[in-house]
Amino acid sequence: MLLVVDVGNTNITFGVFEGKKLRNSFRITTKISRTSDEFGIAIMELLRINGISVKDISGISMASVVPNIMHSLTGAMVKYIHQKPLIVGPGVKTGIKISGENPRAIGADRIVDAVAAYEKYGGPVLVLDFGTATTYDLVREDGSFSEGVTAPGLRISLMALSQEAAKLPEVEIKKPKSILAQETISSMQAGLVYGQIGQTEYIVKQVKKETGYDTMKVVATGGLGRMISEETDSIDIYDSALTLDGLRIIYEKNSALWERRPERNVGQKAADRESNPF
Repeated sequence: MLLVVDVGNTNITFGVFEGKKLRNSFRITTKISRTSDEFGIAIMELLRINGISVKDISGISMASVVPNIMHSLTGAMVKYIHQKPLIVGPGVKTGIKISGENPRAIGADRIVDAVAAYEKYGGPVLVLDFGTATTYDLVREDGSFSEGVTAPGLRISLMALSQEAAKLPEVEIKKPKSILAQETISSMQAGLVYGQIGQTEYIVKQVKKETGYDTMKVVATGGLGRMISEETDSIDIYDSALTLDGLRIIYEKNSALWERRPERNVGQKAADRESNPF
């Protein structure tokens, strides 16, 4: 089995693949300082609850946009799962051409999403990720990825409203019954949700206009992506597992070389693993 790990600004999402099938997924919050032991215990317990044994994990694929937790998290993988993860970054084969003025500055999560969308749906494809930030990334017909748009995500927008305006509270992010709100909470919800829908429709329209890709696929992912995708015809597909699939695809593209590296498997001998209660 393959363990994939998407380290985002809000959550760390884990997925376990059996072949190409996503067997389980689970998540923990990112914004908590943890030691490698604390990460390890949390991961081991989540695997156990989901009926997965550590000895069945044959590889780990990881992407992160939060550098300051990577030392502890990678240490947990080595110490508790006995595998050194393949981390998406320079030198890792992706199957797409990453260009632009500064390719190294492109977030690993955006690369992973672009890989998955291109492999699953072909190009040209516009990938929308509704996370902490909302991103719009274009992968052209030939698999080149050099253009994208970055906007504040729904949670960032809500945080700005509630923190910077003294009388505005934190509210649940959901679509209100009507855009014609009559009180503060639903008026904030209307502004957040319908504002995001309007932004999405305009950016998709403008990308199609400037590229000439009138019939390109528009694929959305991210925790809040389903709500937005259900409210607009500008999004063709909502794929909740897009990032996890991308991590699997990248691992498969690199597995032949990666699995031969002697430092990848830092685990115990098979007999030791059998004695592990997890």
